[in-house]
Amino acid sequence: MRTPSRRDLLKALFTGAAGAAVGVGAYGFVYERHRIQLTTAAFPVPDLPPALRGLRIGLLTDIHHGTFVPADDIEAAARLLLAAEPDLIVLGGDFVTWRDRRQIGPCAEVLSRLNAPHGVFAVLGNHDDEIATPPALRARGVAVLKDERTRIIIKRQPLELVGIRYWTRQLRELRPILRGARGPVLLLAHDPRRLTEASSLGIPAVLSGHTHGGQVVLPLVGALAARRFPVVAGFGRLGGTAIWVSRGLGTVFLPVRVNCPPEVALLTLELA
Repeated sequence: MRTPSRRDLLKALFTGAAGAAVGVGAYGFVYERHRIQLTTAAFPVPDLPPALRGLRIGLLTDIHHGTFVPADDIEAAARLLLAAEPDLIVLGGDFVTWRDRRQIGPCAEVLSRLNAPHGVFAVLGNHDDEIATPPALRARGVAVLKDERTRIIIKRQPLELVGIRYWTRQLRELRPILRGARGPVLLLAHDPRRLTEASSLGIPAVLSGHTHGGQVVLPLVGALAARRFPVVAGFGRLGGTAIWVSRGLGTVFLPVRVNCPPEVALLTLELA
């Protein structure tokens, strides 16, 4: 029998690696991108008033309704969220992909079943049509915040919800929105890079998405998008500001998730 040459070994190694990559990709396409999880976690916030401790916030983001994220997936996510009985629901943007107006109405219709004692609030992402999306959501009971602040009262304690557009990035743009706030501020920002501005402004808490958790998370390497964002998934902190970044529901560019299943999050506020 001929002894395998170095070329033979390299070819076999390459073939095996390519086969493994195809297998992992197929798993991520067929199975994992539909394996929606409910993530429950404490969300420690600095200087949180006693009345807000224990508040349960549901977070659903990056839906990307379209060819690769069917209505069935959105319905499953909505059921998970409603079953968790959040006090407040936040929708973090990117309802569709590439501003596809054909999908906005159907997505909003599925989301219309969401409800919570303190309301359902949304911000827009970089994939959302800023003209067509807000009225579709508002018509179905979702309050859309576009560089706006609204106040909700919980046990006589004000909580200021500030929702910003994806393109709102400068401190000079954020300061006027915050003017007049009487209670703790919860910033709803699609992009977690707004953590930097939130920390500079003394905002105690931020909820974000946008990263998809990296979407493909490789052993030893981690999330491929990790270097672009201060936090790719889960909890983080910068100075006195806490942030939670959801892995979201959908996908973009490649309809694949690996070691990064889609999620809806239920976050319970507690004192940091």
